[in-house]
Amino acid sequence: MSLRHVEFDLLASVTGRSGVGHSALVDPSPQRVKVGDLVAVRALNDSRSYGMLETPSGRLARIKKNSVICGVLGERRALKGIVGVVPQTLAGGDQLSILNLGGVIGQRTGVHSSLGTVVDVEVLGAVCGKDGQGLNLSATALPKASEMPASAPIILVAGTCMNSGKTVAVAEIIREASLSGLKVAGVKLTGVACLRDTLEMQDNGAFVTVSFLDFGLPSTVGREDLEGVAMGAFNYVNSFLPDLIVAELGDGVMGGYSVEKLLGSSQVMSAVKKIVFCASDFVGVVGGIVVLKDFGLQPDIISGSVTDSSMGEVSIRERFGLDAANARNDGARLFALASKFEKPEAAVC
Repeated sequence: MSLRHVEFDLLASVTGRSGVGHSALVDPSPQRVKVGDLVAVRALNDSRSYGMLETPSGRLARIKKNSVICGVLGERRALKGIVGVVPQTLAGGDQLSILNLGGVIGQRTGVHSSLGTVVDVEVLGAVCGKDGQGLNLSATALPKASEMPASAPIILVAGTCMNSGKTVAVAEIIREASLSGLKVAGVKLTGVACLRDTLEMQDNGAFVTVSFLDFGLPSTVGREDLEGVAMGAFNYVNSFLPDLIVAELGDGVMGGYSVEKLLGSSQVMSAVKKIVFCASDFVGVVGGIVVLKDFGLQPDIISGSVTDSSMGEVSIRERFGLDAANARNDGARLFALASKFEKPEAAVC
């Protein structure tokens, strides 16, 4: 089959760094594909519950039946969302699904029972450059690093799973740090690609942000190179000389997003000054303590919905001997606890 010209109704946010426009050459012929390949698809249905697409500007657009979309092949392992993989081969006419808000596309293998209809898509073909070669996110990715750079102090926010309160904690820490006069950088280290989290970091005062997507990864499922990605991310934001870095581990400390690659990295974790751990209940706190202990780590502060009442905070201090603070109700206190370390060092060029 020959290449054909396709006009896109929607560009997914995961395509942002690729530079693809609203039209491109598309190759519908059968071929081997890999994570990060750009793909053109047509929506086979719409969905009230899961039918929005984030665009490169961060704006949300509704996916309508027959919308032609440019997305990126990737994997997802969401405990409370969609699970999907990248097929080994792909051809025009194959059927896949949109796996997340950012436009990661793959072969759906599971979906959480609370979700409604998922948007399935018909593959139109691989998206190509003017030279007819397939486009992949790796072509415009930031460089990974082999060593951890001299770094501004890092506050790391982790949690039990998605929706455990991490993003709110990150936003409030950044907001309070910015209000105190610090230059704050935000980093998203693991998860599935979506601009929403880094945009929220910016909205709350982060003057520079970066995520694994900037390193060519639509998600961090099964990544053996995540340590190099993280060190590259910290190298990138440190080049802007921040006073403080707030980094989020998307998903949970157990799951499919390779979080263990970072928790087990002595280079990365040696630069972390405080770990904020978010949990929904006391059992989640226990689980977090146990999992982190396996890596020679321990949480410094507990946040998340387990701290929504003062009883939770008091019980955590009494039972576990850990500080606790609620991000929604008292972000200033959470920041005060999280920043209680030696005066932030000046970042090194």
